[in-house]
Amino acid sequence: MKLKGRAYYIRKTHRYLGIFIGIQFVLWTLGGLYFSWTNLDEIHGDHLYHAMAQVDPSMAIISPSEAIKGNVPDGRIVDMAKLKVVTVFGEPYYSMMYRDGEAREQFLLIHAGNGKARQPITEAEARIIAAGSMHAASGITSVDLISKEMMGSHHEYREKPLPAWAVTFDHPEGVTAYVGANDGQVHAVRTNSWRLFDFLWMLHTMDLAGRDNINNYVLRGFSILGIVTVMSGFLLFFISSKNVRRILMAVRKRNA
Repeated sequence: MKLKGRAYYIRKTHRYLGIFIGIQFVLWTLGGLYFSWTNLDEIHGDHLYHAMAQVDPSMAIISPSEAIKGNVPDGRIVDMAKLKVVTVFGEPYYSMMYRDGEAREQFLLIHAGNGKARQPITEAEARIIAAGSMHAASGITSVDLISKEMMGSHHEYREKPLPAWAVTFDHPEGVTAYVGANDGQVHAVRTNSWRLFDFLWMLHTMDLAGRDNINNYVLRGFSILGIVTVMSGFLLFFISSKNVRRILMAVRKRNA
């Protein structure tokens, strides 16, 4: 194949690859600009709510073993990695989890003072907890209970404790606070800014389902095509440059 013919095919390949991969390059760049120009704390909604109250060290609380005794069936082992002390309406509680005979997760909220188990957080309680965690008062427009079975491959409240109450406020930012039904804690606050961030992150990772899998084949394929496009541009410059051709001709004459 002559040099002219080779350059033609390289140029054509580079042109069409550039159009195809260029759209994704623009999306990657737009996402990168948004990520670098935004405050991640504001994206997380940290400026809208305050952290849950910590347990007062002066409170008289029973030991975890005492709390487990009488509340967890004999033979069941509590997952100590998930055991924590939380406050619910100013009272200290042990939040713990064990598995029943069918390996299903069972959660308990046990008062750390008297060892009595309480029922999961109700909708009315979730409303109070969510509203009380906000810096500014806003009306509540809806409250929904979400569970693992109700969630698809993607949800804005992913990888957080379930079930949870989704408490949505009448707020310009479309604020939704997620209150754990098993522990009464606000585990996440989602806003329109977060949702835009999440959408751009999806375009960045090209993981349309879970958002966070950077090992997916679509991203790998576009990355390879991006390298091919760049290399074809370098090659096209090399074979089209008059200076390069002069150097090659000079080298050939010298070696002749």
